[in-house]
Amino acid sequence: MDFKLTHARHDPMHCLAPGLFRSLKRGERKKSKLDITYHYGLGTHVRFVGFEPLGADDMRLLQGLVALAGPEGVLLSPNPSASIPRQLRLKLAPKSDALHSDGLVVHHQLTRLLREVGWHHSGANLRTVKASLVRMSNVTVIIERQSRQASFHLMSHVFDESDGSLFVCLNPQLAEAVLGHRPHSRIYLDEVRGLSTDPARLMHQRLCGWIDPGKHGRVELDTLCGYIWPESGSSAAMRKRRQFARQAIEQLRSIGWMCEEYSNRKWLIRRPERAVKGRDWKQVSAVTFTGQCSNVHEPVQ
Repeated sequence: MDFKLTHARHDPMHCLAPGLFRSLKRGERKKSKLDITYHYGLGTHVRFVGFEPLGADDMRLLQGLVALAGPEGVLLSPNPSASIPRQLRLKLAPKSDALHSDGLVVHHQLTRLLREVGWHHSGANLRTVKASLVRMSNVTVIIERQSRQASFHLMSHVFDESDGSLFVCLNPQLAEAVLGHRPHSRIYLDEVRGLSTDPARLMHQRLCGWIDPGKHGRVELDTLCGYIWPESGSSAAMRKRRQFARQAIEQLRSIGWMCEEYSNRKWLIRRPERAVKGRDWKQVSAVTFTGQCSNVHEPVQ
């Protein structure tokens, strides 16, 4: 499979919020809802609220969209005039301090998105992506900093069934991370594609949000379990979770991470140092989305 994207410049808040993405049992989406609050830094907390919980499939799709927005995103201004930009802005529903913030739009074929996240083109995968887009577009994000508040949907999207054309607008928090206006977490997509289970993928994103390339951290096994299953469990459940977490650690080793159990259930995890292969991106102008897509970035050779 031919991949063009190398990495995503992701927002740490979306990577680190415990329980935003989690391992789900069959049928659990029908029984549960999403409502988590995460305290991020000094004086900031964010709440994510949705009709359904988000799983590893949603996380993987969002990683692909954030990665696509790097080289191919265009800004969505607060007052667009064309039909599709207006729809995207309305569905994004920015409020309070976010009213005048830009979103970041990705326009591509749905099949390209499938390919970049490592999914084969099939009817089942197309249905999975469509359901995920609806699910994430219905998640409300509320950010409070001291006495200030901003809210918006996690994303908005417009999909044309007739030709497979997809427009996705990422929320302002994600947009600022992609554009380099705030610190970001770098997630390498070849590593993501090299992982084969949901627990490994969930653990990988959380660790990427915490550990920079070439750096290391110390963490307990039960903390790693919490990256995958945020709720408490019985003794029997914890034994099973630790087993799955150890298997996920082995997958991290297989993609080049150094993982050493230096004491019982205590791990030293070192992320490999690596340069970006191909092209990285920087913002060069505030090109706005008017219905015809032109890039807001140019490559840095």
